[in-house]
Amino acid sequence: MEGKAYCHGAATIINGIPLGLGAAFGIALRTEADVLLTEKPGDFEVIIEGDEKENPKLAENCVYLVLKEFGLETKYGAKITTRSDIPISRGLKSSSAAANAIVLATHKALDKKYSDMKIINLGIEASIMARVTITGAFDDACATYFGGVVVTDNLIREILNQYQIEEDFDVIIHVPDKKIRKSDVDIQKLKGIRETLKMAHHLALKGNFQKAISINGMAYGKAMGLNTEIITRALDAGALCAGISGTGPATVILAEHEKKEVICAVIGSKEQVICTAINRKKADLLRISP
Repeated sequence: MEGKAYCHGAATIINGIPLGLGAAFGIALRTEADVLLTEKPGDFEVIIEGDEKENPKLAENCVYLVLKEFGLETKYGAKITTRSDIPISRGLKSSSAAANAIVLATHKALDKKYSDMKIINLGIEASIMARVTITGAFDDACATYFGGVVVTDNLIREILNQYQIEEDFDVIIHVPDKKIRKSDVDIQKLKGIRETLKMAHHLALKGNFQKAISINGMAYGKAMGLNTEIITRALDAGALCAGISGTGPATVILAEHEKKEVICAVIGSKEQVICTAINRKKADLLRISP
């Protein structure tokens, strides 16, 4: 009994921590998950390809909660394998993408029907149990699962607006070497930017996600003492918007095709720069090779 699925990453429009109001948009980086059920109840083997030192608890929790949902937690264990091109703990929703993909793959392995929101909510619960999220990150979970722009109230897990970015913009991501774990975030520092983010959230709700990204990025970066120079450089070079994604430290930039090379040159550094695209596709199952 085996299931495979994939889910894309996302980037922040509005950081959901200060207000419980968030927004994010899908990016084309992706995570794949393979769940092979075993007849060893409670025994979970997790392989995170490319980052084997990462904590396996999120993957274990995802499968366990799905098994529990169907009263099968005392019948099965699982071997869980994930592979991803989403940098971990940089604010690019790697945990949300992994949770969605693993929960979806587990449903396939069990040959059980599912709804989109059931997949998302089980993934959120697994993330909370694994302590890889502060708020539950409903906005991130929805943006990674559905693609496009999703504007949410994270406190009541409600989608307030959902729309596609019709233009074919380039997504340029500056990825510092440093990781920022959720446990490292000092929430008290974010109280002073609540009104600013409330205004930015309203802009995203009405469709002006570009302005919201830049406002959020500068406000969050300065509040947390992160380097916002990449944002300024990118905007000066003609970027449509730029901002810190998630809790950071990655900076995500949207640009028209003709500006890509100039922006990459301006932000160029010894650290990683990833060029990708906007994602509009929903998470889905993968075919299992015979």
